[in-house]
Amino acid sequence: MARILVVDDAAFMRRMVIDVLQTGGHEVVGEGVNGNEALERYRELRPDVTTLDITMPEKDGLTALREIIAFDPGAKVVMCSALAQESKVLEAVKAGAKDFIAKPFQAPRVLSAIDKVVA
Repeated sequence: MARILVVDDAAFMRRMVIDVLQTGGHEVVGEGVNGNEALERYRELRPDVTTLDITMPEKDGLTALREIIAFDPGAKVVMCSALAQESKVLEAVKAGAKDFIAKPFQAPRVLSAIDKVVA
């Protein structure tokens, strides 16, 4: 079981991700709605894994990813986004993301990404 931080500006999307994770036996330790909250909650909670949306207000997921990795080079971050454009995926991986889930996602894909990252 992993301790997970879920960050997405869409409440329904956070709910969906949280439901999938909890059904899969993981503990959701916190939530955030933008990149600023992602970094704040990461520092405070030190989760095993963070899921980050790419497109968010105030600070996007790629910026938050870079800041989280700068704060903790061992951070395990899985990007979630409808922007499944190759350039964004490559940019996220180069910046330190461990995996990428395209929305709309299937529950087994979310769980396999988390399991792979935690292993």
